[in-house]
Amino acid sequence: MIRFILAALVWFASTAAAIAQDVVWIQVEAKSTLASAQDRARSFDADLDDVAGYSLGGRWYGIVLGPYLRDDATALLVDLKRARRIPADSFIALGNSFGQQFWPIGVGAPTTAQPLPTTTDPDTPVAEPETPAVETEAPTAEVTLIAVPDETPREARASEAQLSRQERKDLQVALQWAGFYSAAIDGAFGRGTRRSMRDWQEANKHEPTGILTTGQRLELRAAYDAVLDGVDMQLIRDDASGIEVLVPGGVVTFADYEPPFVRFEPKGDLDARVLLISQHGDQDRLFGLYEILQTLKIVPSEGPRSRSKSSFELEGIGDDIHSYTTARLKNGEIKGFTLIWPAGDDERRRRILQEMQDSFATFDGVLDPSLSKPDEDQAIDLISGLQVRKPRLSRSGFYIDTGGTVLTSSTAVDGCEKLTIDSEHDAQVVHIDDALGIAVLRPNAPLAPLDTAVFQTGTPRLQSEVAVAGFPYGGVLVTPSLTFGKLADLRGLNGEETIKRLTLTAQEGDAGGPVFDNGGAVLGMLLPRSDQNGQILPAEVSFSIDSDQIIGSLSEAGINVRVTDSIAFMPKGELTMRAADTAVLVSCW
Repeated sequence: MIRFILAALVWFASTAAAIAQDVVWIQVEAKSTLASAQDRARSFDADLDDVAGYSLGGRWYGIVLGPYLRDDATALLVDLKRARRIPADSFIALGNSFGQQFWPIGVGAPTTAQPLPTTTDPDTPVAEPETPAVETEAPTAEVTLIAVPDETPREARASEAQLSRQERKDLQVALQWAGFYSAAIDGAFGRGTRRSMRDWQEANKHEPTGILTTGQRLELRAAYDAVLDGVDMQLIRDDASGIEVLVPGGVVTFADYEPPFVRFEPKGDLDARVLLISQHGDQDRLFGLYEILQTLKIVPSEGPRSRSKSSFELEGIGDDIHSYTTARLKNGEIKGFTLIWPAGDDERRRRILQEMQDSFATFDGVLDPSLSKPDEDQAIDLISGLQVRKPRLSRSGFYIDTGGTVLTSSTAVDGCEKLTIDSEHDAQVVHIDDALGIAVLRPNAPLAPLDTAVFQTGTPRLQSEVAVAGFPYGGVLVTPSLTFGKLADLRGLNGEETIKRLTLTAQEGDAGGPVFDNGGAVLGMLLPRSDQNGQILPAEVSFSIDSDQIIGSLSEAGINVRVTDSIAFMPKGELTMRAADTAVLVSCW
């Protein structure tokens, strides 16, 4: 058997001579993973003569035919294309970019021009070989077989010496992925690397020499790349965005331009997506993009995120998807990408992400904003065609101190993984009174509200005008709405002295909002609507928890609030401004 190392040495020595003699190859295909390249080489080898495979550099692997003299190769190329036995984009290759051979495994490919093979009609039937009779033998005891190595240790070390530093690092990465290596990825084959090679050889039934042969290296690399089978990583160069990157072309396909995004949507059942990010900008726009992306459904709220002066990274980990986004500002251009992948497929997601990070490159030019399509369906909950992440529910609340502490309904905070004030500020529950139905939130970072509630401790007049400030439409409107009504009773329907009955048609989202008297003082907090004893109450019947009850509960929690017993009058315009300064949107995520 001709050893690979001998063929490799001959190939390197004869490259110049081969070019001088006009010896060429026919390149029929290139793949981005070794496993897929080996599969295609095997497929071509079953139908064609002189099939070989070489590394092309940059993680690409080429399948070729040859070598042949140029005239022979040109004629053969035409014949094979006409017979549709090779792809239409096959071409003549000089071979000066060929690296390590990966096909045939363990056998050196020829380096001198081969006789022109006969191109037979692919429709001509081929006689099937007769199947030889197989003698049935009695079962024997199971024996662990050691694979016959394709190279001696000396030959393996010699072929190993031809590896580039990056190829040596790649081997360490593959050993690490296989669970045999845990030290630094440095391309230096010291004791730790040799030990991991020996352990891998033992686990895979090879002679444990601590030096991987050419075939074993290919076997290891093929196992490492197997996770990408079917993904078909493809290098795309998008002139509109000025971005070049590998994308999983087997599962996503270009959809459209929605500046600042180039969108790649799923090809099939796998819910995977890719976005390329490209726009003009400065640091303010970069920081704005960082904030906006976190409002989108494609970036779940959980996950690490970081931002520097000129770049950011966002990782979103949800029940259904796991996404990663990065962008960088350079020379007035913001460019990056997002990979959205189904949750639970972490090994494949990490490999694809690594390929995208390693291959990502930019060149001049950004997406033209005019590429957007304003005449298509638009919605307030879409940004550049991407769905905005929505809270599980939204209710109303209001500031009760100068640090931004908020009072709201206890139902607004029940079962929430995350709470926000006005969709931007994260908050925590610091007090809850289920008996009254109130909850107190404190922002993670202190806020400075324009105004805070003043609780009314005096007795209001029946049938006096009241108003509820709230967010009946969630976050669609950025300021609260005022709903006016009357104070119908100082007690509940059953005489409860802890609540007041209102004649006021409130919406579900108004619950937790402040109930103002006509002087701008807070009579209480609007309670969620609930039917009593199976009865459906009229739409105009609402209830608020009494301010005295709220003050008492807050006092026990050590929270002090402003109070008044003066009955005053405030014009509706001023009341609207107070409501805007006091009421907040409370979101449960």
